[in-house]
Amino acid sequence: MERLTEKAYTQVWNERYGQEGFAYGKGPNVFFKEWITQLEPGKILLPADGEGRNGVFAAQIGWETTATDLSPEGKEKALQLANELGTSLTYLVGDLEHMSFPKEHFDAIVLIYAHFLPEKKSLLHRKLDTFLRPGGTLILEAFGKNHLPYKKANPAVGGPGDLEMLYSVAELKEDFPGYKVRMLMETEVSLSEGAYHKGKGSVVRFVGAKPLTVS
Repeated sequence: MERLTEKAYTQVWNERYGQEGFAYGKGPNVFFKEWITQLEPGKILLPADGEGRNGVFAAQIGWETTATDLSPEGKEKALQLANELGTSLTYLVGDLEHMSFPKEHFDAIVLIYAHFLPEKKSLLHRKLDTFLRPGGTLILEAFGKNHLPYKKANPAVGGPGDLEMLYSVAELKEDFPGYKVRMLMETEVSLSEGAYHKGKGSVVRFVGAKPLTVS
């Protein structure tokens, strides 16, 4: 399979988010909503937040929210949604690899279907870890290594077609070592998120707390 370049990957998202309506709906991801509402609001970072459905929800419930994405079209939709719902967030456009935040600044980092290019995935995970305070929470949901047969059977469920862009439990253990795990599994779910996540798929779910001390 021919690998996407960063430029081509950005164009994919600009085209998707440039369409009328919200590609994945306006409501937050169900798994994210379930876990974020259990935490005391603080500072939160949502990389690859697209049209802002999750970042805007976090802002609505009191989080000081920073979202990022490759797509300026995504930012435009996110700010539109925030305005519509009477809230606000900071939204940065660009390659996360070239972004910087203060060390141990965020109380939570959230990755919802944040499928990075294979050569960047672990690098970005480890970079994000440096931005999370000790004891802070990581929440992740993304398509897992077992997802490709679901996508083949039903393309409407979405997700990358490149196995190396998909997630595994083992990879996450390696990229976020020492985290106190509250949940880490690959499981089948039924998605109903806008036009591009419809049907059954296999996802990895991870909720963990960054270690308080370096072992």
